[in-house]
Amino acid sequence: MKPLALAALLALSCLPAATQAETPFEALIARFRGGDAYAGFTSSNGRLEAQSVAVASKYAGRVTEVLVAEGALVEAGTVIARLDDRDTQARMLGAKADVLRARAARQIAEAAVMQAQSTLDVARTNQERVSKLNADGHAAQSVLDDATNALTSAQAALAMAQAQVADADALIEVSGASLRQLEVALDDLTIRAPTRGRVLYRLREPGEVIAAGSSIVTLLDLSDVWMNVYLPADAVGRLMLNDEARLILDPIPNFVVPARVTFVSPEAQFTPRSVETATERQDLVFRVKLTIPRELLERFESQVKAGVRGIGFVRSDPSADWPAELSVKLPE
Repeated sequence: MKPLALAALLALSCLPAATQAETPFEALIARFRGGDAYAGFTSSNGRLEAQSVAVASKYAGRVTEVLVAEGALVEAGTVIARLDDRDTQARMLGAKADVLRARAARQIAEAAVMQAQSTLDVARTNQERVSKLNADGHAAQSVLDDATNALTSAQAALAMAQAQVADADALIEVSGASLRQLEVALDDLTIRAPTRGRVLYRLREPGEVIAAGSSIVTLLDLSDVWMNVYLPADAVGRLMLNDEARLILDPIPNFVVPARVTFVSPEAQFTPRSVETATERQDLVFRVKLTIPRELLERFESQVKAGVRGIGFVRSDPSADWPAELSVKLPE
């Protein structure tokens, strides 16, 4: 071999592996995946997950409309679907009639009170007159006794009429409560999004009869996105909640996404099959949740997708400074 060619071959063989990678980020990922990680840092594969919300029907019924499609972004309170409400509407008419009947019953009871009060006034006046006549010797004791008994009877009749008014008031409250309950049920037959999110699955179609509690759609809450990584005990031991973390996602390896440690499992487990690490499968690891800040998710909401795979990085040494390759870098 010629001396010049030999010298070139030796120079290439001495180049570090990282300089042969296409980008610094790819070199960093290759370094971590190959087990040659930076001192004070550790990493693990994972995928983005978002909080899912099952939007379900409170009542059984027939679906009349489903107003959203899969992939649609909906605001909190957006109408998702409607159920047939004809039966509830009919019961509401009956409940309104019951309220009117209770109010009429109260008016009758009030009239009865007025009548009983008038009777009582007459009985009291008569009893007082007879009592004076009896005292003067102009009325027999039996006449006084009859007047006294009539007064007592009039007092009892007034008390009964007043009780009927109270009963009518209670009946108004009961019928009004039944009406309000039906109004709530009617409103619940219109199913609305409980939070802002993206429709992941549309599970029902118009015409289907569903049971109470059946899901209509599944929403992804794009303001709550995280990555679960599985780390060995020596890396987890010094982690604390709210520690800084970094994410590099496979579709955008040139960007570094900031995150925070929001959960560290108190119990160890075997590495899940869906996670590949450099350690043996039977090694025990701890689940660590790395959550992306809410304000960042709102900024890139249209680009957030659950299921995207990548690598999560944390500091096993809290005093270690983040390397330049893991400095936060986001799209403009």
